[in-house]
Amino acid sequence: MKIDPHSYAENFIAEDHFKSQARARGLELGAVDVTPGAGAYLRHLAYTLSAQSIVEVGTGSGVGSLWLLDGMRIGGTLTSIDDEMEHTRIARLAFSDAEIAQTRVRLITNPVLDVISKLTDRAYDLVVLRHNSEDLAFVISESHRILRSGGALVIDNFFGGSKVCDPAQRDPKTVSLRDAGKIIKNDTEHWVSTLIPVGDGLLVATKL
Repeated sequence: MKIDPHSYAENFIAEDHFKSQARARGLELGAVDVTPGAGAYLRHLAYTLSAQSIVEVGTGSGVGSLWLLDGMRIGGTLTSIDDEMEHTRIARLAFSDAEIAQTRVRLITNPVLDVISKLTDRAYDLVVLRHNSEDLAFVISESHRILRSGGALVIDNFFGGSKVCDPAQRDPKTVSLRDAGKIIKNDTEHWVSTLIPVGDGLLVATKL
């Protein structure tokens, strides 16, 4: 039986027990979590950036948070934002199971646009957008403001379930993602970007 390269890449680095348990809880609630392949990439990116401060938009069950925490510096802080209280609850359980110190994670349960606009300028190494807001243009602009030079922005699930690459798909979420890609790709004065076909697509942009 032939295994396609995408599946091979997705399962190249296996999830540990804590991530698998968190994912199972997330499935019960319908949370949108990072895939194993995308999670492994985010861990690698956090390590490459020697990330001390990360913002994650869309906590889900905490799977993505655990991958990021694996890659960032031990003394670093992850700020994770979600507007669903149930997601925050099960993420706390995941962090407790994995014995993550409470000082390493700041969980905020509030609308994304309200929170991100209050974060400090040039204070973060990495911003990961998983819960894609309809106003992505605003979130991209705010992400640029809060990132340090050389920091990175990642839009997870950028393919939108394979809809973004199909011009016939015109629902608001798909259009928002497609427009976000154009904003970042064309703004070569502020970003250098690439699109990685892992998970449901990762749009990666480094702040110039």
